[in-house]
Amino acid sequence: MVLNSQFSLRRQMFLMVFLAAACVFLSGCGEKRPKAHRIGILSGLSYMADVSRGFKVKMAELGYVEGVDVVYDERKTDFDMTAYKDVLRKFVADKVDLILVFPTEASLEAKAAIKGTDIPMVFAIANIEDTDLIESVRQPGGNITGVRYPGPDLALKRFEVMRELAPLAKRICIPYQRGYPIVESQLNAVRPTAMSAGVTLEEIPADNAAELQAIFEERSGSGDIGMDAILFISEPLTVTPDAFMVLAKFAAKHKLPIGGAYMMVEGYGTIFGVNVSTFATGKQAALLADKILRGTPAGVIPVMSSENFFQINFSVAQKLGVTVPEGLLSGADEVIR
Repeated sequence: MVLNSQFSLRRQMFLMVFLAAACVFLSGCGEKRPKAHRIGILSGLSYMADVSRGFKVKMAELGYVEGVDVVYDERKTDFDMTAYKDVLRKFVADKVDLILVFPTEASLEAKAAIKGTDIPMVFAIANIEDTDLIESVRQPGGNITGVRYPGPDLALKRFEVMRELAPLAKRICIPYQRGYPIVESQLNAVRPTAMSAGVTLEEIPADNAAELQAIFEERSGSGDIGMDAILFISEPLTVTPDAFMVLAKFAAKHKLPIGGAYMMVEGYGTIFGVNVSTFATGKQAALLADKILRGTPAGVIPVMSSENFFQINFSVAQKLGVTVPEGLLSGADEVIR
């Protein structure tokens, strides 16, 4: 009787220890894991889509496991204002925990969409000059923070590089999306420098690739095309494939230096690009998102700024008959041959 009782007690103790170990193995035996954070990502321009990849990579480095700690609802469109609004309405209706959005015009739509909600927003590749996107760099306000796109700085740098590539150019064409909110601040940065250098800026606004095509066809048919080089500033029209091909074919036909943003489409390309790393910008955005998800209000987190890098496409320069100075080659972060 005693032996049976002792055996029974040992068996009960064994079962208790086994169950306790099983509870630990099965993550807390009934303890609820914190719910996954839901992040809506609006990728508003295909040219900059690597922002979201950099964001996800950095979030993983910070310990967020996709499908466990964080769930992404990523929507992609390409400079489509109606689509921006539709996507953002869905994010708000779904009550996501955070919205990552880029570039500028999509960020402005997102600011309007989250008004009156408690949904925080992190913008990327967005100009803050002349856009009313934030209140200030140190105190962005409105449950918003992000990574600033240094548009005016880049525009000036692009102009300076073009001047080195084409020192005899007296008429530099700048095509851009008509009415785009960040254009004027960039032109304001370049105009005084151009005037001092004796360069005329041939500013060509257009609504779409078809309008751009008509403008450049007319110039091709005239005795004087009215430009000695083509410079891209930061805006969406020139980096969309259809519009870019209009400009690239025109440049190839007339042997014009063309550059500003690095582009290659169907064998046509630009000579140089001065831009920010979209991937690195996405990683910066993740640092801001992490602070927000840990409880810091977005509106008090200072805005960060993307760093620029400089690319030279030496093979395109050779095709267009443009000599690249050694100083530019040695100063480039990347030379494509």
